[in-house]
Amino acid sequence: MSTSVPEQLPTAALGRQLIDKFASGWAKPNLDLLLSVFAEGATFSETPFAEPYVGVDAVRRYWADVPYHQSEITVTTGEVFVVGPWFSTEFKSVFRRRRTGEWVEAKGAVFCETDGERITEMRMYWHRRT
Repeated sequence: MSTSVPEQLPTAALGRQLIDKFASGWAKPNLDLLLSVFAEGATFSETPFAEPYVGVDAVRRYWADVPYHQSEITVTTGEVFVVGPWFSTEFKSVFRRRRTGEWVEAKGAVFCETDGERITEMRMYWHRRT
């Protein structure tokens, strides 16, 4: 009896697929879509100096606030760069703050490790300006 193993995409193609889904989930905002890119025990670091969120439930708690604070969100990403199981890309998010109506532009880079299917670690480095 043969067991079927899903064919893994090359890291560049997988990275593009995952980061596009992540960006779409952020922009909609659609929390389930955004979280679908993370492996169950994944870690997410919002900035290099922040404590990482560990596990999908912790990552969910972080991103759950986005729809309450951001509106009219657009997220774009750049070329995906790959080294082994890691990929990185630049991103830009533009949104309006719900409370003040102020426009915000956040630009940065994201670095991700995968297990061949989903993201196991995501680190963001970004700067925000109004």
